[in-house]
Order: sequence, then structure tokens, then C-alpha cells
Amino acid sequence: MRTSSESPPQNRGLTAIAGAMFLIVVLLIVQIWLLSAALESFLAGHRQAALPAAVFSGVMFLMCLGFYVFVDRVDSEVRGSRNGG
Repeated sequence: MRTSSESPPQNRGLTAIAGAMFLIVVLLIVQIWLLSAALESFLAGHRQAALPAAVFSGVMFLMCLGFYVFVDRVDSEVRGSRNGG
């Protein structure tokens, strides 16, 4: 049985991409929930909840953007190693 250090770069790359995509999906679901909860709170007259929710939503957006850049970089590295260069 091969260990992770012996597996080809394609398999390691696909595993990393799948994990990052899962995290992106979870973050986007949480971000949608946060948006709906913040909007409901704002419309109910609780204005103080809008700013922290917006800041946290921005942080989650930046995290998703970081994961996207990671996935793009890993994908290009895997494709480059598959094509021989």
C-alpha cells in the first residue's frame, strides 16, 4: 500500500482541491445563512447587528477567495506535472 508521500501528484492535487472546494461550499452556506439572519435582524429594527455581520461576511468572502486561489494554483500545478512540464 502506498503512503501519501508515494502517491502521484495528481492524486494529492485532487485531494487538496476536493478539500478546498468542500470548505468553500461550507463557507458559502454559512455566509448565506449570515446574510439572511442579518437582514432579518436589520429589518426588525436591530440596526447594531448589521455592521458586525457585514464585516464577518467580508472576512468569509476573503477566505473563499483565498481557497479559490489555492485551488487554481494546485490545479495548474497538477496539470503542469501531468503534461510533463
